[in-house]
Amino acid sequence: MQDGANDPMDPLPSDSAQDMAPGRAGSGISCRTTYEGTVLTLWGDIDALLRENASSAMATLAARPDPDPVIVDARDVTFIDSSGVAFILQVFVLGEETGSPVLLREPSAVVMEVLDMVGISQRIPVVRSAAASA
Repeated sequence: MQDGANDPMDPLPSDSAQDMAPGRAGSGISCRTTYEGTVLTLWGDIDALLRENASSAMATLAARPDPDPVIVDARDVTFIDSSGVAFILQVFVLGEETGSPVLLREPSAVVMEVLDMVGISQRIPVVRSAAASA
């Protein structure tokens, strides 16, 4: 992409866009509005210590006026426990209830392994980049 070109990943200026401070260095959940919809970015250890961050992200999603897509970017997740899986599932269920498509973008191997283990990996649509699938 050339300098100055519109990148679909650049966030739109929005009062509803927010970053949740990580529960500890190297782990967190952020929520922002982009041209492609609302992007939830998860990184590091997604566990019970991020419960407040997850609650803030869910409140932001629930308050959105439009059923824009929700993209859960989980490429940088290094650990996920049952509370992290519950958060992803809650996002997916909220999307079903509001008519917002929810996509899991580039989930790390750790995320896919746990989602497979609990039997919900086939329920949530996964999107991988062309570079990742080549």
